[in-house]
Amino acid sequence: MANEWIDVSVPLRTDMVHWPTDPAVTIARVRAIAAGASADVSHLDMGAHTGTHMDAPVHFVPGAPGIDTLPLDAVIGKARVIAIADPVSITAAELRPLDLLPGERILFKTLNSERCWQSDTFVEDFVYVSAEAAGFLVERGVRTVGVDYLSVGGYFRDGQETHQTLLRAGVWIIEGLNLGAVQPGVYDLICLPLRIAGSDGAPARAVLRAST
Repeated sequence: MANEWIDVSVPLRTDMVHWPTDPAVTIARVRAIAAGASADVSHLDMGAHTGTHMDAPVHFVPGAPGIDTLPLDAVIGKARVIAIADPVSITAAELRPLDLLPGERILFKTLNSERCWQSDTFVEDFVYVSAEAAGFLVERGVRTVGVDYLSVGGYFRDGQETHQTLLRAGVWIIEGLNLGAVQPGVYDLICLPLRIAGSDGAPARAVLRAST
């Protein structure tokens, strides 16, 4: 059906891919009706930056706000999905012709969506937002940036600098999207992270619907 919501979040499951230095993911049934319990109850063991999630400013900026301070208008409203051709990084050169506007919510669809989520092994050479591009996004006044793998910054370079540039400027970051089923264009976005007091991040559910 037209205008159906598209789930662009990654299902959480035991042993799923995660950032190499973060806790592994374990989801275990600790009480089961089949074993005589009155209800099924599961235990979740994972880092806050698992699967589809959001970063809070305090993730890279000491003393900055936690994820519970997220303004809802940063993650609910119109968003633009932009296809990135560069197989290495999102660059300022590729962004300049796109007429980015102050307050926009931008989601980047890269080769990651088709390549990285197919593996339970961490992909080190994922496409990331270069530090220069992060500065350009701040200059343009972008409100929210979403990327389609586990970090907005690279594994080998620009990891800390890209995060700090965006977070210090008040840009909210969504990581771990899977945009494989989404075409570039304008969508309605809802992305709600768990409201964990003071946390540096939180898992989130993100959905898109073609905007009319």
